[in-house]
Amino acid sequence: MSTEDTEEADEDIRYFVRIGQTDLDGTKSVERALTEMKGIGRRAARVIADVADVDRTATFGTLDDDRIDTVVEAVEDYDTHVPDWLTNRQNDFYTGESGHLTGSEVELTRDEDINRMRMIRSYRGVRHERGQKVRGQRTKSTGRTEGTIGVNVEEIREEQAEEEEAGE
Repeated sequence: MSTEDTEEADEDIRYFVRIGQTDLDGTKSVERALTEMKGIGRRAARVIADVADVDRTATFGTLDDDRIDTVVEAVEDYDTHVPDWLTNRQNDFYTGESGHLTGSEVELTRDEDINRMRMIRSYRGVRHERGQKVRGQRTKSTGRTEGTIGVNVEEIREEQAEEEEAGE
């Protein structure tokens, strides 16, 4: 491949591919670029590439517009192509249905869930309010939020020196 070929390839590439409200890197492979989107991991990216019938190792920015549109449709309809256990929102609290959230929807629904737990004063909600660990981790020795760590030896020596001076 000569330098002219690489320059032509660089001109044809789209450096940013927009899916939903997320800009994906067009210089990466399809699978790797999709994992930058919230709610899509490596396994989901692989399934999306298979559903869209796109080579997952191909550079995302070099795909033509029709292929990119099929990838976008596959991302939007991901929950219809996979079983419920492969989605990230099973048995939704309000609808009872399973679905897959992507992009900013992930953060919004997480915040709604935490606020609902706080309002009903569940154990997890109270732990969230207090800023303590929520998932049963150990708190005896970790998760301390105070600024002091360990023993401040210099302070103790200064206090002892002051006491000695006051005693003399």
